[in-house]
Amino acid sequence: MKRISEFEVFVPAEVGMKVDATLFISDKIRLEEDALNQLKDACKIPTVKKVLATPDIHIGYGVPIGCVVAAEEVIIPAAVGYDINCGMRVLKTNLYAGDIETAELAKSIRRDIPLGEGKENIRLTREEFECVLEEGVKGLYKIRRKDHFVWDFLEKEDIKNVLPLIEDCGSMKGDASAVSARAKERGQNQLGTLGGGNHFIEIQEVVSVKDKKTAGEWGIFEGQMLIMIHSGSRGLGHQIGEDYMSLAKSKNYGEPHPSRELCYIPLNEKEGEEYVKAMHSGANSAFANRHIMSLLVKKNLLFYYPNAEINLLYDVPHNIAKLEEHFGKKMWVHRKGATRAFPGKRMVQTIFEKTGQPVLIPGSMGSFSYLLVGKNENEKSLCSTNHGAGRRMSRTQAAGKIRHRDGKVLKEGAISDEEFRKSMEGITLICENKHTIKEEAPQAYKDIDEVIRVVEGANLAAVVAKMRPLAVLKG
Repeated sequence: MKRISEFEVFVPAEVGMKVDATLFISDKIRLEEDALNQLKDACKIPTVKKVLATPDIHIGYGVPIGCVVAAEEVIIPAAVGYDINCGMRVLKTNLYAGDIETAELAKSIRRDIPLGEGKENIRLTREEFECVLEEGVKGLYKIRRKDHFVWDFLEKEDIKNVLPLIEDCGSMKGDASAVSARAKERGQNQLGTLGGGNHFIEIQEVVSVKDKKTAGEWGIFEGQMLIMIHSGSRGLGHQIGEDYMSLAKSKNYGEPHPSRELCYIPLNEKEGEEYVKAMHSGANSAFANRHIMSLLVKKNLLFYYPNAEINLLYDVPHNIAKLEEHFGKKMWVHRKGATRAFPGKRMVQTIFEKTGQPVLIPGSMGSFSYLLVGKNENEKSLCSTNHGAGRRMSRTQAAGKIRHRDGKVLKEGAISDEEFRKSMEGITLICENKHTIKEEAPQAYKDIDEVIRVVEGANLAAVVAKMRPLAVLKG
């Protein structure tokens, strides 16, 4: 590797690699050797054109989390991942955080949104769910039911104002016929659920505004209360990933797959076309899931604060592959644990044409989160940046080995109960599984402030505002 600037490292092509790789990273951020090797494997994909890593890079499945892989003629399920369209959504309010009983509000939200793995909430028929798979958020507005209060809130939403605030207007070209029956079964009743792992709902306070002009355009001000939601396509997306990754492994398309985990599918093969349709369906489900959760949050806010104004700022995926044009070529840009960060010139004829798109970057549940904006200089990263802080410890390293059924500690982790308690002082924490919550401890993640320093230093995105957590709901 060769460091070419304080924030950029060049990885020259080795035997088998078709392109060089770039890492946007500082000397202060730990780089796992296994994650680097996975990045090199991504450089071996047929028709690959560019591979890069964002400063939150850490080991994943097939490719590292925090990477971008662009190829011309193939699709790579592992470079999207199991949680298709895992992404971020931020709701803005007209309320000052200091005037809010955040603990009470968080407990109320908890009653309407199930936390943790395998949970169900909004029940749909198979036909209704397939409508969501094919049309995303738009599909929700075609469902007319009265068996849950969320439908009343949906009716009051102005779809014309909501859709432009979601990437791809919350609807990609899905095809339910490309999704297995098992995947549909797993996801059919999971809309309006958070999930486990690092998914969260956070009540935040804007503690500083750096770019007052952009913040003003977006309706962001110091002291403001925001709600940040991080979730994805739940069991449906996981099953789609499992189905198509297994399919890719079983096929020989001429050139060898780079590794057992990292397999590609040519787009001119039927399996490639089907995966794209299924991936879009998974993405649509995730968009709909975050939209339903935001309505449930809104319902609770209005219960306590009837005069509150709650509006969507933006909704953006960070596990997705999309056909985009870069450097005069159309490429399938796979972002896994990486966020699109389009500047204004790429947002022409949208409401973000003047500013560039909002970029939503959470820290850990005990650290700051950031609101950024895309920059014109970020073409070198395919207009991409990180999706969060990135892990520096595995879940087992952080929390130890724990027997899930009763919480018995079989092996101590690196983070003590006292260290965890101190890191969460002043923050209301509501979680589904108290035995395993230390897996998500702030100490298990990289320093978000250093990660953001790299993002700004490398001209990937610019900070607009900084937020601190007041209450966190976790699976």
